Amino acid sequence: MHYSHPQIVFQEVPGEISLAFSISGCNLGCKGCHSAHTWAPDYGEELTDTVLLSWINKYPKMITTVLFYGGEWQPEILNKLLAIVRLNGLKTALYTGMELQTVPKPLLKNLTYLKTGRFVKALGGIDSPSSNQRFFNIETGEELTHLFRHTDNCISITNI
Repeated sequence: MHYSHPQIVFQEVPGEISLAFSISGCNLGCKGCHSAHTWAPDYGEELTDTVLLSWINKYPKMITTVLFYGGEWQPEILNKLLAIVRLNGLKTALYTGMELQTVPKPLLKNLTYLKTGRFVKALGGIDSPSSNQRFFNIETGEELTHLFRHTDNCISITNI
């Protein structure tokens, strides 16, 4: 499994500070994908147990979650990495183009959060009311998609 562009992100998992990895090799080919450059399976560097732990150890007590943008097409490897993350006291998240019912069951046991649904440009991203994408807390069974949606009731600091 290869990865690229590790980064610290704040919006992809609401309420969490995430270390995120773009996993190479997605074969969905969604039109408008912002990560089409990662579709090649060997793009980036190999994500080994040691490499993952090295990244986690760069941010002690700073990150709360490790997020994988993809990787479900290699479920055994991804599940091993998810287990390592959990053994290190962190939550886990996966962004997948699959639907909840088709995500490999063994992955669910090591996931805290899961974003499902292919990107369909005409429907918009997860922040769009028409989006087909959904976000779940797997541990509680809650759908949390609403946390990505903006409402007219929000107060902007610029309006005060």
